[in-house]
Amino acid sequence: MTATSASLTPPADAIAPVRHPEAPAPGELLGAHYGHCFGCGEGQPHGLHLAARAGEGVTVTAEFTVREAHQGAPGLAHGGVLATALDETLGSLNWLLRVIAVTGRLETDFVRPVPVGTVLHLAAEVTAVAGRKIYSRATGRIGGPEGPVAVRAQALFIEVKVAHFIDNGRPAEIQAAMSDPDQVRRARAFEVNP
Repeated sequence: MTATSASLTPPADAIAPVRHPEAPAPGELLGAHYGHCFGCGEGQPHGLHLAARAGEGVTVTAEFTVREAHQGAPGLAHGGVLATALDETLGSLNWLLRVIAVTGRLETDFVRPVPVGTVLHLAAEVTAVAGRKIYSRATGRIGGPEGPVAVRAQALFIEVKVAHFIDNGRPAEIQAAMSDPDQVRRARAFEVNP
């Protein structure tokens, strides 16, 4: 990153992240946290359909293919779509901590263009935790997990209660998510995004 704002620098008393004992096992596909999420949900025809996998420690990897619907300039991915892919990947980390958190700040560097048809390989990790604040970073590479970096980001997530979503979301969607009999799916519906 060229410069990082002070809000993305963990305080001196921050602690190392600890993977929750009930977090998905390394290699396990995390699946969509909410079926209508633009980043990971299958219910969005033009969404990213990003698929994240648990890694070792508090890390995840993910992939998504840049399609025509994701372009900004002719034949190239829109920067906002790339930022969304990074945000979605970073948000998936919270499932390994088993906390509900929202994006508080996201700083993104666009290093090289990403052509339509490219599979973007993403890797993210939590770097520190300080109270309700979760500090993390991610990279997006083209040509494979070891390919050249195309985008990278640092983020600050803030742990919140489910009431954050209930108080601010549209009632119909909130009720549908809260009515899901699967407790894990119900909790995951509220895991990311402000």
